[in-house]
Amino acid sequence: MSDFAGMEDLLQDFLQEAGDLLSDVDNKLVDLEKSPDDRGLLNDIFRGFHTIKGGAGFLNATELVTLCHRTETLFDKLRNGELALSPELMDMILAATKGVRDMFGELSSGVQPAPAPVELLAFLKSAAEGQAAPEAAPPPPPQAAEGAGGPDWDALHAAVGGRPRAAVSGEVIPAAAASGAENNARDAGGGEARNNLPAPQATTQQKSGGGRRVEVARENTIRVDTARLDQVLNLSGEIGLTKNRLTSLRADILGGKNDSETLHALDQAISQLDLLVSDLQNSVMKTRMQPIGRLFQKYPRIARDLARQLGKDVELVLAGEETEVDKNMIEDLSDPLIHLIRNAVDHGVEGPEERAAAGKSAKSLVRLEARQEGDHIIIIVADDGHGMVPEAIRAKAVEKGLISEEEANTLDDRQSFNLILLPGFSTKTQISDVSGRGVGMDVVKTNIQKLNGSIEIRSEVGKGSVFLISLPLTLAILPVLLVLLGDQPFALPLSLVREILPIERDKVQEVGGKSTLVVRGEILPVIPLVRLLGWPQERYPEYGVLMQTAERSFILGVDSFAGRDDAVIKSLEDFRPHGVAGVTTLSNGQIVLILDMRELLADPGNAISGRSPALEAG
Repeated sequence: MSDFAGMEDLLQDFLQEAGDLLSDVDNKLVDLEKSPDDRGLLNDIFRGFHTIKGGAGFLNATELVTLCHRTETLFDKLRNGELALSPELMDMILAATKGVRDMFGELSSGVQPAPAPVELLAFLKSAAEGQAAPEAAPPPPPQAAEGAGGPDWDALHAAVGGRPRAAVSGEVIPAAAASGAENNARDAGGGEARNNLPAPQATTQQKSGGGRRVEVARENTIRVDTARLDQVLNLSGEIGLTKNRLTSLRADILGGKNDSETLHALDQAISQLDLLVSDLQNSVMKTRMQPIGRLFQKYPRIARDLARQLGKDVELVLAGEETEVDKNMIEDLSDPLIHLIRNAVDHGVEGPEERAAAGKSAKSLVRLEARQEGDHIIIIVADDGHGMVPEAIRAKAVEKGLISEEEANTLDDRQSFNLILLPGFSTKTQISDVSGRGVGMDVVKTNIQKLNGSIEIRSEVGKGSVFLISLPLTLAILPVLLVLLGDQPFALPLSLVREILPIERDKVQEVGGKSTLVVRGEILPVIPLVRLLGWPQERYPEYGVLMQTAERSFILGVDSFAGRDDAVIKSLEDFRPHGVAGVTTLSNGQIVLILDMRELLADPGNAISGRSPALEAG
C-alpha cells in the first residue's frame, strides 16, 4: 500500500516540479565550480534546496527534509561568506543532490524515503559548523566482473533505462539503483565509486529503512502549452462545421441535386476537410513535442563528475536546447547520449599533459548540439581531442576478430570509423571503471536504430571527432517510398534512400560472384528485394533504389514505384515477421508492410554479406 494514500496528485506534482528544480540546481553547481564567488548562483541553489524542502514537508517526507535542510544551511554559510567553496566540499554537495534524487526515486514508488547515509549528513553538518570533515568510510569491495574494479553495468543500464535492477546473490537493491533516467548524478563513468568522493560511496549502501524494492515506471505525463491545445480545439470545431456541410451536400445529392454548383461545393468542402485534418494532425503531433533541453540539462553534471574522476578539465557546451523532439524519443535518447558523452570525455579528449604537448589549451571542450533540418532532428556530440586513426581502428578490429584482413583492406575511412559501433570493439587494452568492454557504442547504434535514426562518424587526427545522429521528427509518422514487386507494394524508410535509378542489364557486372553497378565511380552491390524477402525471382528488377545505412551503401532492385507517402505507423505487437518494422494503410485502404532494411540486411544469407548469387533474369 502507498505511504501517500489520498495524496497521489500532490506527490506527482511535487516530483515533477522538484525534479526540474533539482536538475537546474545540478547545472548551477557545475557553473558554480567555475565561479565559486558568484553570489547569484549561490542564492539560486540555496532557494532550490529551500523550495524542495518546503514541498517535502507537505508530504511529511522527513528524511528528505533533513537532507535538504543540512545542504541549505551549508549554502546559507557559503552565500554569506562564512565558508569558502573547496573541491572536497563541492564533491559532498553533489553527493547530497544525488541523495535527494535517490529519495525522489523512492517517493515515485509511493514509499517514504529511507534516511540519507550517516557519513553524508555528518559531513554536511561539520562543514556548516566550520569543523574538519570526518574521515570517509572505506570504499566497498569491487563486485565480481570482467576485469578488476569493473563497474556495475546492470545498475547503470537499469538506471538510465528506467528499469529496476535485478537482485544479485540475494541482495535487496535500494532505491538508488532504480532511480530512473532522471538520476543524472549517477555513475556516468560506469562505476558508482568515485575517486576523491567518499560520501557517494556511502550512498550506494543498503539504507537502514530500506528493503523495499523501487520500480520507476516510464513517465506518462506531458506538459503542453495551452496555446497548442487551443489550436487543437479550434481545428476540431472547424472540422465539425465542415462535417455538417458535407452532410448537407450528401442529402442534396441523394435527393437528386447533381448540378455543377452542388458538385463544386462538394469539391470545396472535401478540400477544406483535407486541409483541416492535415492541420489537426500536425497540431496533435506538436503536443507530443518537448524541448530537448530537458534531456541536455542532465549532462553537464555527468561530464563534470567523469572528468574529475579521470583528472581532466572538460567543459560541456550545450546548443540548440530549444529544439523540440517527440517526448518518447527524448526518453529513449538518454542512454545513447550518456555513452557518447562518456566516450568523448574518456576516449576523445586528452589529458592535461598530452594537450600541453600538442599546444592545445588545458581545458577540453565537448559540444552537445541539437537542430532541426527539414523533417529530421540532428544531434551532434563533438570533442576537440586527438581524433581517430582509421588504420588503427581497422587493425584493432582485425585483432579482435571482428573482421578479416581482406575486409579491412576494402574499407574506406568512413567505413573504418563505423567499426567502433560493432559489438565487442574497444581500443582500450585495459578494462577500467569507465571503458574497455566494447559495449557502449553498440548500445548507441542499437538504440538509435530503434528510433529509425542513423549515426555518422567524422574524425580528424589532432582535431577531434564528431558524432552526428539523425532522427525523424516524430516516431508516429514516417516518410516512406512505396516500391512494387509485381502488384504488391512495400514501404521503405525515405531516410535511407539516396536516389532512384534504372538497372540496365548490360551495365551490371559480376564481381566476386555478386552483381554490382558503378554509380559515379562507386562500385555498389545490387540486391533484389525478392531475395531479401525469400521470394522466387521471376523477373529481372527494372529499377534500383540506392540506399545508405550507417554501415554501407547498396542498390535495392525492385520492379516499379508507387510514389512517396507519409506513413502512419501501426506496430505489430503480437506477431512481427522478420524484417517488418510495422504496417500502414494507403488511401485506397490497402495494408502495406514497412520494411526494416537493417534487419533484412542482417540475415547472414543475403547479398550484402557477399554470399548470394548474381542477378538472374526471369
